[in-house]
Amino acid sequence: MDGVTDVTASHCTGCGSASCPGCSRTLDPPRFCAECGRRLTVAVSPGGYRARCRDHGELTGP
Repeated sequence: MDGVTDVTASHCTGCGSASCPGCSRTLDPPRFCAECGRRLTVAVSPGGYRARCRDHGELTGP
């Protein structure tokens, strides 16, 4: 899983719900894991972001 959007994602990265069609904005970093819906630890910097799921590892973005 690399990036904010994953076509096979089962959870919304904006709210974590399995039934949401995707409420997060395209430039916002993910706040919830797309695979399990767990809240992510997110660090935002001027050059991008780093988000980490306890179970599925780290995501990085522009």
